[in-house]
Amino acid sequence: MSLVLACAQPAAAPGVIPINARDIPERIAGPMPGFGPFDTYSDALISACSMLLKQPHATAGRPSDMNFRLRWDLSQEYCAWVYYTPDERFEMSMMAVTTLQDARGKRTCRLPPTVDDARYPPESIGYVYLLHTHPYEGELTEQDIRYIVSMGLAHGWEVKTKAGMLRLSLVAFFSASNNPASPTCDGFFQYTPTTGDLSKWTNEQSLWSRKSLGTVVWTSEQTYRIDRH
Repeated sequence: MSLVLACAQPAAAPGVIPINARDIPERIAGPMPGFGPFDTYSDALISACSMLLKQPHATAGRPSDMNFRLRWDLSQEYCAWVYYTPDERFEMSMMAVTTLQDARGKRTCRLPPTVDDARYPPESIGYVYLLHTHPYEGELTEQDIRYIVSMGLAHGWEVKTKAGMLRLSLVAFFSASNNPASPTCDGFFQYTPTTGDLSKWTNEQSLWSRKSLGTVVWTSEQTYRIDRH
C-alpha cells in the first residue's frame, strides 16, 4: 500500500488481473497460461517465483541501491493461488495486482478468495499456497498473516494430494538482485497457520535452505504474538 502516483497506470500484462481494493471480486480465473501443470508443489513454487517476480515493477531492488526510492514508488505486488486439481496436478491462478494503493509507504495485493477453473467443480479444488511478491526482502505483514487465516477458515487447512497432506500456507517471494529489470528468485517468507511456523527460505546457487524465524501464537480470535527463535 502506498500513495497513488498521479500518472496513469500501465496496461496489465497478459495473465494479470487488475483489482480494485475497494471492490474485490469473489473469484479469479485459472489456470494461468504458460504455467504448468506441475506434478510437485516444489516445482510449482519455483516456477511461480520466477513468473511473479518478472512482472513489471514487481521488485524495487535493495533498499541500499541508489534508485530504490523511485523503484519503490513504481512498485506493485502481484498475487496468485497455487491449487491442486482432481487431475492430481498443481496449477496457478491468474495473477492479481492492486492498481490503487491506499496507504503511504506500503504495498499490498488483494487476491480474490476463490479460483474459478471451468474444468473442475469449485468444491474439487484444493487451496495450497497463497502467493505474492514483496518489492524487497521484507517479512510478512500483519495483513498477510490475518488474510491467510481467513482463507484457511474458508477453504480448509490441509489438502490431500498424491504425495500426502499439504498444509495451506502463505508465501511472499523476493529478489535480492540490484537489477530489477532482470530479477532473480532469491527466496521467500512463509507462514503456515496450522503449525504457526514463520520461516524464511533462501536460494543460493540453486540450493534452497530454510531458517525458522519464529512461531505465530494466537492469544485470542483477533490477536496474536510472534515468539522469535
